[in-house]
Amino acid sequence: MSGNNFDTDTAILVLEDGRTFRGTVFGAVGQTLGEAVFSTGMTGYQETLTDPSYHRQIVVSTAPQIGNTGWNTEDNESVGPTGDPAGAKIWVAGYVVRDPARRTSSWRASGSLQDELERQHIVGIAGIDTRALVRHLRTRGSMRAGVFSGDALADEQTLLDRVRSQPSMLGADLAGEVTTTSGYVVEPDGEARFTVAAIDLGIKTNTPRMFAQRGMRVHVLPSTATLHDILDLKADGVFLSNGPGDPATADGAVHLTKEVLGQGLPLFGICFGNQILGRALGLGTYKMKFGHRGINIPVIEHETGRIAITAQNHGFALEGEAGQEFDTPYGRAVISHTCANDGAVEGVRLLDGSAFSVQYHPEAAAGPHDASYLFDRFTSMLEGEKN
Repeated sequence: MSGNNFDTDTAILVLEDGRTFRGTVFGAVGQTLGEAVFSTGMTGYQETLTDPSYHRQIVVSTAPQIGNTGWNTEDNESVGPTGDPAGAKIWVAGYVVRDPARRTSSWRASGSLQDELERQHIVGIAGIDTRALVRHLRTRGSMRAGVFSGDALADEQTLLDRVRSQPSMLGADLAGEVTTTSGYVVEPDGEARFTVAAIDLGIKTNTPRMFAQRGMRVHVLPSTATLHDILDLKADGVFLSNGPGDPATADGAVHLTKEVLGQGLPLFGICFGNQILGRALGLGTYKMKFGHRGINIPVIEHETGRIAITAQNHGFALEGEAGQEFDTPYGRAVISHTCANDGAVEGVRLLDGSAFSVQYHPEAAAGPHDASYLFDRFTSMLEGEKN
């Protein structure tokens, strides 16, 4: 027993409504606080853990067995602040799993998940009934939580007080905490056909790669970038990335987006970028009960009737209805995509074709490739501007 009369392997998850789950240490020992959310992806845990959009969130995996493919140097979805792949980090605040793999079995693995969580000081918990936890979060909604082990363990009221003392995700301005510090460039595969300014609100590594495959030189800029920075690059188009936090706080990014729209530059956004474009067009946002996090979420494109199975990670959404058209200072716009499961807004675009965005992740890291055509759509927009 430790000094707190707990076994040395004991870990406890405490939710802000007082519900607790007792399990065993997974990853580092200590204390972590964040918003408890769940991801339904059966694969892709490394991409999930390194996605900057999960900053300040304790992720619960619904897949029961986690860790069998270990950890490798290729699947990280984050880079260092200057674009260095060696600076990749785990962004989740904590990790909750049912049954961690006892051994690693993959020729690509450079180590185990357990070792990487320890190395990066990510506190987690294993051995709990994740089905019961997810049902609770679906019923009550995502909420503040904490994982405690080792010297951080204490009586339940003390732990609950710590959980409740942390700020809510509602109103959290987090993009500035995950963005690049000075910017970096991702060169195209082959000859450069276009230059794209990508505003890093929490960008994933595979997104610039998808642009590079289509002949685009991508300048990844900090979230504080200005229109002057974009015009200095002579950018052919602008990209708004995914990212963490409440879009209602991102006034700087919204102001920049309005300026870009005023210039008539082609614009493409995903996830957080969808919410930023929506706000720039006059739509409101709201916090979802438990959000969409997984790689099997169906989305309807209303113009074509096409349904894509998509990867998603968001706890906020735009207000609006399927097919809704509305006036903006930049022309008429439409709610272009909605979720087939719950009707949540999944995309918006200007009817003149100069700007569009989607709430999901067409870069598919991890996830299905149904929506990769959206990168081709953006390429066509740039080609149209040059012709």
